[in-house]
Amino acid sequence: MKPSHRWIQLWWPALVCGAAGLGVFQFFGNTSFGYIKSSSLFHWWTYQWSDPASETEHGWLILALSVWLFWRNLRDRRRRAEDGGRMTDDGGQRTEGGGRRTDDGGRRTEDGDLDDRISEGSPNNGYGAAAAAMAGGLALHALGFAAQQTRVSIIAFLLFTWGVLRFGGGRRWGAAAMFPLAFMLFAIPVNVLDSLGLWLRMGVVDASAAFARAAGIAVLKSGTQLVAPDGRYHYDVAAVCSGVRSLTAMVALSLLAGYLEFRGWRRRSLLLLLSFPLVYVGNVARILAIILAAQLGGPRWGDGAHKIMGFGVFVIVLGGVLAAIALLRRYFPEREPEALRRPGIHAESAPGPVESPRRAGAASGVGARRWLRTSGATFVAGAVVVLALGEMAFLHHLESVPARGRVGVRLAADGVNPVALPAFLGVEWVGRRTEVTSVERDILPPDTGFSRKLYVPIADPRRTVLLSIVLSGRDRTSIHRPELCLLGQGWTVGGATGHRFRQRGLGGGSFPVTVLRVAREVPTARGAVRVPQLTVYWFIGGDEVVATHWQRIARDAWNRVVHARADRWAYVLMQTDASDGEAAALARMQAVIDQTLPVFQRETGAK
Repeated sequence: MKPSHRWIQLWWPALVCGAAGLGVFQFFGNTSFGYIKSSSLFHWWTYQWSDPASETEHGWLILALSVWLFWRNLRDRRRRAEDGGRMTDDGGQRTEGGGRRTDDGGRRTEDGDLDDRISEGSPNNGYGAAAAAMAGGLALHALGFAAQQTRVSIIAFLLFTWGVLRFGGGRRWGAAAMFPLAFMLFAIPVNVLDSLGLWLRMGVVDASAAFARAAGIAVLKSGTQLVAPDGRYHYDVAAVCSGVRSLTAMVALSLLAGYLEFRGWRRRSLLLLLSFPLVYVGNVARILAIILAAQLGGPRWGDGAHKIMGFGVFVIVLGGVLAAIALLRRYFPEREPEALRRPGIHAESAPGPVESPRRAGAASGVGARRWLRTSGATFVAGAVVVLALGEMAFLHHLESVPARGRVGVRLAADGVNPVALPAFLGVEWVGRRTEVTSVERDILPPDTGFSRKLYVPIADPRRTVLLSIVLSGRDRTSIHRPELCLLGQGWTVGGATGHRFRQRGLGGGSFPVTVLRVAREVPTARGAVRVPQLTVYWFIGGDEVVATHWQRIARDAWNRVVHARADRWAYVLMQTDASDGEAAALARMQAVIDQTLPVFQRETGAK
């Protein structure tokens, strides 16, 4: 059989499965259109590789490295098979070509590759793993689609892709693709500007200030800001300087270095874990270098150190990883596997498994196995195509049916916006109208609802309280983590804690909220003045109140998948001045809540 015909016979079922899966992920890959209006999983994913706000600009590099790793693994496994062909065992000799073997009178023909695949198609080595991966990928994508979690669908796509490669290329291709596809997880946007980033920032600031003071440099710490007492420099340690952006890239490179240098996962995992403290150390060194330079030469030197140490972080982390590799290779070298120490086999690669010899007169058995393999491949390909078509029909139905869910807040007459907030709260507060910006309306889905007021106390007009309600529509991306909005508006987030407000008029009890300590520099005639404020937020679902973004995401996904229910979640935010202390700020918010909560919130599961 010609090589081209043999290749087609081996790969056409896998290509059919790949085409079916491509249709699912291209036309029904994404169902959250809040920011990226595309039904294609590939467009949703790669678009964020070019968007600086997504913190995933390293995605193209991860993709290139994954392709190279797959090619490298495939090449190495082919070489191992050829090395195994030079081994003489039990009187049978395999030639250097690896394509023919003489053993007990049986001869491997030019169709040896196909015969190997026939062996893989036996009941013991059949298509179970490949079929399970493709079916599991489609099922996982259906869950991600229903929950509007596109990142889950990306994992499903990677699982499906492995199944296609395993189906078409056998065990060798499946093994070669395992790590490269898992490495692609580092290219998934993970929204790192969340609580992890906040705590990492605070840790970097605290350590940098402590080391600077130990070195005799007087520095004041205020939240995420480092200030010289004489005003010589003033730096705000933003998320980009906290190590958040470098964390994913450096962890990926550390894992890659361990994978290339070692065979055992114990040493690879050690290098992976080592990258976390190294990223922290690198960013502390960066901040210290900036402070020292600014102390010696003013802001100009500090800005120069800021640019240079952006590369210094990578030098510190990669240098630490390479030093660890050298120490491990010197003092804790890996033992050479038993197979590599056998005579006649190259030390750099282990031979593949030697199949049991075929005896003379077995040609009819080979033909029967070849027929079984072809029939089995056809059956698996047909099943995957039917499953993919059925999933597309189901997802189309799921996408087109009217949303069924509950609303935890009272609605205005239009059924889209929350009820209007009261203009007066007794005789103590006056509510001023606060317009929704055009930017908010352009970015968020059109069925997003809004209601907000700025409440001004008659006794002290300076102590205003902003109350804002954003009500999601069908798309869950109508609302997101408040920290992102605050950072985008120029606020510095200094810390987060939990709190419970009293609930009056709705059965009593209390409900949980998240409290953020924020601050912003405001220019005045006397210079910049730091304005501290307190921000409180919570989320109201159809039957419960939660205090954090991740609680809302988990509950919403559960309702969508298990109960086929897409609740319209309300994101409630309050903000007030905190210059008179947190206790006074929380008391003002409680006073506003006492008179507004019965107006806009339905009875929920508050405790």
